[in-house]
Amino acid sequence: MRRTIYEPEHEMFRDSVRGFVDRVLKPRHEQMLTDKTVPRDIWKEAGAQGLLGLAIPEKFGGAGTDDFRFNAIVAEEVAALSLGVSSCFGIHSHVCPPYIVELGTEEQQQRWLPGIAAGELICGIGMTEPSGGTDLAALKTTAVRDADDWVINGAKTFITNGFQADLVIVATRTTPGAGAKGITLFVVEDGMAGFTRGRKLDKVGQDEADTAELFFDDVRVPDRNRLGEVDRGFVAMMRLLAQERLATSVTSVGHAAQILRETIEYVKQRKAFGQPVGSFQYNKFTLAELVTTMDVTTTFLDQCVIAHTREELSATDAAKIKWWSAEVQNQVLDRCVQLHGGYGFMNEYRVARAWRDARITKIWAGTNEIMKELIGRDLGL
Repeated sequence: MRRTIYEPEHEMFRDSVRGFVDRVLKPRHEQMLTDKTVPRDIWKEAGAQGLLGLAIPEKFGGAGTDDFRFNAIVAEEVAALSLGVSSCFGIHSHVCPPYIVELGTEEQQQRWLPGIAAGELICGIGMTEPSGGTDLAALKTTAVRDADDWVINGAKTFITNGFQADLVIVATRTTPGAGAKGITLFVVEDGMAGFTRGRKLDKVGQDEADTAELFFDDVRVPDRNRLGEVDRGFVAMMRLLAQERLATSVTSVGHAAQILRETIEYVKQRKAFGQPVGSFQYNKFTLAELVTTMDVTTTFLDQCVIAHTREELSATDAAKIKWWSAEVQNQVLDRCVQLHGGYGFMNEYRVARAWRDARITKIWAGTNEIMKELIGRDLGL
């Protein structure tokens, strides 16, 4: 089905992003998988091409656009090659900058945004903790005021870009016992005394994504690194999580759509019993179901993207597209593995990697179960 939300300037931008993927990412993807990281020169190349600072004001080196469709194109096209790289870029460019643009002071914006847009300062966001998971209101990392500084103690885990991040937006508890009303955000910078990282985490999939534990041992952070008001961090996180959930949905759908396209070509070429395996009625029916499901999902996703561009996307609708896109992605890729037969279980086949890479999407950015809980509450249940 023809997509209608993208205009000619968006499609020109899409061509540019595809050129970057083909020229820069694709030739080095295998090495990224081996090294378990996206090299810094690739970050800088992405910045130079204008892929990392779309929502950052022009005066700070960004594109200054509030049209999320451009962000969606980057997420979708990079995910078609690698869900892991799209995840790294997404945290850096779709998730972190809005916190600094919306909450940051002029001085903070001047200090950090140009480097973020250029790919010179890699960003991560530290919400999840070893004992807390999705329950952000129960986080235990503390920040205690000491004159003009704050002293941070605690740990974060599963942090995308965590191993090489220059800047980490860290959610901390500043008022004990206050639950969601006692959380404040700080930007912790690489090199601050007491800020250390654990090993790169050994994940089931997304090998090229740099994921790490972060530790804070009496890290002294100046008050000028505080983002927003004291004890108002949870409100900011809840407001900005809608964009993160939408961005992850775009990657889920873009990733699954590409692997499905490749699977259709595979079953046209692969033969069994003297004929292409795609010609068997069961497989034909399976693919008919998959392409229909993807069309329906893409239509819903596109409406969420355009709603967000108009600042009309509700937290509930963001939850709907997040859980649905993750579920569809995993169902589609599991059936694509099946259509590949034994080869679908071999790591050298993209479908196998994609299947592994996708499983986390039902967990990150809020588990699918939590998304359904949010939707249920909106129903008055």
